[in-house]
Amino acid sequence: MTSRFTSLTRRTSSRLLLGAALALPLAGFAPAQAQAPIVIKFSHVVAPDTPKGKGAQRFKELAEQRTGGKVKVELYPNSQLYKDKEEMEALQLGSVQMLAPSLAKFGPLGVKDFEVFDLPFVFKDTEAFRAVTDGPVGADLFKKLEPKGIKGLAYWDNGFHIMSANKPLHNVADFKGMKMRIQSSKVLDAQMRALGAIPQVMAFSELYQALQTGVVDGTEGVASNFYTQKIFEVQKHITVSNHGHLAYAVIVNKKFWDGLPADIRGQLEGAMKEASTYANAIASTENASAFTAIKNSGKTNIYMPTQAELTEWKKALMPVHKEMEARVGKATVEAVYKAAGFVAPK
Repeated sequence: MTSRFTSLTRRTSSRLLLGAALALPLAGFAPAQAQAPIVIKFSHVVAPDTPKGKGAQRFKELAEQRTGGKVKVELYPNSQLYKDKEEMEALQLGSVQMLAPSLAKFGPLGVKDFEVFDLPFVFKDTEAFRAVTDGPVGADLFKKLEPKGIKGLAYWDNGFHIMSANKPLHNVADFKGMKMRIQSSKVLDAQMRALGAIPQVMAFSELYQALQTGVVDGTEGVASNFYTQKIFEVQKHITVSNHGHLAYAVIVNKKFWDGLPADIRGQLEGAMKEASTYANAIASTENASAFTAIKNSGKTNIYMPTQAELTEWKKALMPVHKEMEARVGKATVEAVYKAAGFVAPK
């Protein structure tokens, strides 16, 4: 077992180091290479026709246009290059230059403050979320990534989480013993345990098959991803719980970014700002369209919980806030509460 693990680790490390070595020529801007475009490899784990995928495409178009072709953005969706657990290391090594991971991914990296975004029911609506990310709290969190060699460029909204399974999930008791897929996050782990479920960490690219074969019973996510990845085909019931919020941080390798010519960097910042406005604007419409398509498929029942049911969920999940306070940081939690206008259920 140990030799198999060592072999796997060596293969993964070799692949990442090879990617970094191949990327090294792109990091220099010597006069002899002045005519060659600067290549930005932008990797992500979802489909091109999701809000994140479309935001990445818009950034590519704007970046190449505004730099007059001096920058070429290569998009790699659907985990083509790296899976969830590999991509952050790939960015730090320079194998890719840009990612848009979910905010939950920064906890395992050691920046646990970002796990505040996973606290259940902390955002009552999209405006509450943006009050956090667009203000000083969001800026301060990005600064905490820099010692890790990562530069935060933008926050991209992707809507609220829903729950799914092959049985109805209306009450807290319905979760008992259910194997529920989550991203790697201590907060999400605690969330599922508070509901009586058994959390299972799994890469997004592996989810469809795991649901199809019964490795896991259900999952949480946003409607647009449920539709584009065809999750609705292998889940009979969806509950529109809006219990959590899915968002991404567009990040770049800091050494690569700092090494760009100032004019190029400024043009890319402008392109990212415009692409972010676009990505955030389409998130709600894309999720609404996905809900309609899922409903029209006739394969999945979509359930809107009653206020009484939501109150039960909230009361069951509020202890997670207190439990995670020491891990995330009390000051961070309180800053988010204040910016988001959070009010605990009575």
